[in-house]
Amino acid sequence: MFTGIIQSVAHIASIQDHQGIRTFEIEFETGFCEDLSIGASVAVDGVCLTVTALLSPTRVKFDVMLKSLMITTLSEFVEGQAINVERAAKDGAEIGGHPLSGHVDFRATVLDVQAIDDNYRIRIRVEPHWLKYIFPKGYIALNGASLTISDVNKQEHWFDVWLIPETRRMTTFELKQPGSEINIEIERGTQVVVDTVRDAIEEKLGAVLPLLNTLLAANGEDIDSLAQQVQHNMRTHQQSDTIKRE
Repeated sequence: MFTGIIQSVAHIASIQDHQGIRTFEIEFETGFCEDLSIGASVAVDGVCLTVTALLSPTRVKFDVMLKSLMITTLSEFVEGQAINVERAAKDGAEIGGHPLSGHVDFRATVLDVQAIDDNYRIRIRVEPHWLKYIFPKGYIALNGASLTISDVNKQEHWFDVWLIPETRRMTTFELKQPGSEINIEIERGTQVVVDTVRDAIEEKLGAVLPLLNTLLAANGEDIDSLAQQVQHNMRTHQQSDTIKRE
């Protein structure tokens, strides 16, 4: 598991292909690999990779199978490229972002980047069927960084995130331009709730479901919006309970 807080920026030192396996040698900052062992997990631009060899105190080898290359941006990596990296979370670690598995769901394209003083907005286009898990104030992971969604446009199929200066300093996001591809991991709690609520509504309503869809559409809503609201209310209650306990 990962926390979604990027710990460092590393660089691709070399890339080799052999029988469907792509091998990366990655050069990390001094100290990042302390106590790292073969078999350990490191998130590379949000993709959980397994250490296969320790080449030096700062250089590590990873093997990537074809399926991961097909789903993620790892297939587009080039030597010298800067990447976001995070070590696997230890037991009891503070979750500064939200829990991540390192299992990327899909890759998406940057539509637009806008800088306003110290504010930095990235707009990302996604395929329509993923939008049911993406809503304002919800969590999402971009290249391994836990971020909060600010705005969503379901008609034009995009969402926005805003980055604070510290996130910009610790990550590679300022290198992204329109057309750049980014790895996306949706928040698992949101996915479970949305799918569960949708299945329950479809099972209970059956033949009257089209009527409900029509009524919701007239108000600019849909079933997925209802499920997202349930998830938002659950998170709000959980946060309230946490504050009360503290």
